[in-house]
Amino acid sequence: MASPAFLIDGLQYSNWSEALFRQVREGGLDAVHVTICYHETFRETVANLERWNRWFELYPELIRPVRTAADIEAAKREGRTGIFFGLQNCSPIEDDIGLVEILHQLGVRFMQLSYNNQSLLATGCYEADDPGLTRMGRQVVKEMNRVGLTIDMSHSAERSTLDAIEHSERPIAITHANPSFWHPGLRNKSDTVLKALAASGGMLGFSLYPHHLKDKSACSLASFCEMVAKTADLIGVEHIGIGSDLCLDQPDTVVEWMRNGRWTKELDYGEGSASAAGFPPQPDWFRDNRDFGHIAKGLAQVGFSPRDVERIMGGNWLAFYRRAFEPAAAAPAARTSHAG
Repeated sequence: MASPAFLIDGLQYSNWSEALFRQVREGGLDAVHVTICYHETFRETVANLERWNRWFELYPELIRPVRTAADIEAAKREGRTGIFFGLQNCSPIEDDIGLVEILHQLGVRFMQLSYNNQSLLATGCYEADDPGLTRMGRQVVKEMNRVGLTIDMSHSAERSTLDAIEHSERPIAITHANPSFWHPGLRNKSDTVLKALAASGGMLGFSLYPHHLKDKSACSLASFCEMVAKTADLIGVEHIGIGSDLCLDQPDTVVEWMRNGRWTKELDYGEGSASAAGFPPQPDWFRDNRDFGHIAKGLAQVGFSPRDVERIMGGNWLAFYRRAFEPAAAAPAARTSHAG
């Protein structure tokens, strides 16, 4: 008997509520990678985790925490959506490498080494110069590998991303970005990065955030799916999935927190408008969690087989999590070599 297909979203930063939990179930998602940090300190991140513990208590028929691929499989059997956590910045480890293991123990499974700016670990994609991983960054990569906290370089600059791929003993992820050959946004990734990512066994999650899309909110489903097909030709279908970057029900003021945190007194909106920040409308074919089926149909229309559609919509992420989330002692010893 064929194994069931999984639907997994590689990243969201929505303003979660009972209504969204019900929407996720209506959309049939088996798991969602939930952002719980942009610029928060360790204690603030713990408070965000505490909020999620209350939601797990209040809505056990809808959602459950997951820490392993086996937990995601269990969530599917139970008719619930598995929730696992990620950090879009390294701010919660502050300057203490010991907090890497603590955060993993608390259920965090992804951490970006930098958001848009230079961090203690790596360079963000908005900086003019990118010297690559810092001394602390190399040590943190080693510790993340040891405990099973997956490296995410979605917002990082090119040299830092290539350094992370090279120094990591485990495959890394770019959970929410698109190829720059399709749309040259600051956050989108070059062919060089994508090939190195795939050669090391890593994963790319395609973003549906309009600033990352060709033609932004007017992007067509056909254009998006043709881009997916070209990326599959470039790096292999086994290395791609969806990382929607949905920001549902968020007030526009949250963009200021995402872009500015506490590091500047001036407004800096990055890839959005220089004069007014806000969440752009989603494309009409992907408005929310109930529209993943449109992507699956679009992928079939550009020539993907039913099996490959299943892989892109969740199967590849599940296979990646099986390798990525376990402590080093349980991790496979071998990995494919880096691209030269």
